[in-house]
Amino acid sequence: MNPIGLILFGLIAGGGWLWLRRQPPQERTRAGLKLALLLILLGLLFLAITGRLHWLGALVALLLPLVQRLLPLLMRVLPWIHRHTQSRRRSRSQSGGTSTVRSRMIAMTLEHDSGVMDGEILEGTLKGHNLSRLSKEEFLQLLSECRASDIDSTRLLETYLDKRFGAQWRVDDPGATNSDEQVSTTSSNMTREEALAILGLEPEADRAAIIEAHRRLIQRNHPDRGGSTWLASRINDAKTLLLKD
Repeated sequence: MNPIGLILFGLIAGGGWLWLRRQPPQERTRAGLKLALLLILLGLLFLAITGRLHWLGALVALLLPLVQRLLPLLMRVLPWIHRHTQSRRRSRSQSGGTSTVRSRMIAMTLEHDSGVMDGEILEGTLKGHNLSRLSKEEFLQLLSECRASDIDSTRLLETYLDKRFGAQWRVDDPGATNSDEQVSTTSSNMTREEALAILGLEPEADRAAIIEAHRRLIQRNHPDRGGSTWLASRINDAKTLLLKD
């Protein structure tokens, strides 16, 4: 290619790049494909004019009808690929986040990567304390208060105790045999905000992100793997609610 041709091609490519940068983010993939196709066609046209195309011209002539047929299909597929890639990227970025499960008396957090649980007491004589700093006697006191007033708080605290101490804590639990009778069996309906917090998602999360977050959490907290039946139920409920929207 002679110097003039190189300069012209460079100017066109530079102008195309500036045009591409001004496109909305969601349109850049489609615009980039169009720009690349235009540059290829201009390059082939230059080779044809200067007599340097030779056998490549015949090959392009054969392939051009096929490209024309495939291009509309590719244009339809590219946005789906872009959305899927973005969803996977969001899911990976959320893998280092936390989930939050709230009841009337406890706000529990679960770190996705480490599986570490902690919580803040929202009501009762130990209000404001973190679960990770309570003594054995304080745990039993809090559990008694939860059983007297709120079933979700009871199940949430029992989940934490199982996670931290295993089944051994139940040996010293004076209310273990009749906890179900000491609390109401009704539970408040889950809101969309609560469901998002449980799965550790942002409000704009799409279907793929919801399914991925649920899969990751349920693997760590499934009862068959030593997790809590109650917490697994909340995770499943959160997924069901969000997928209905």
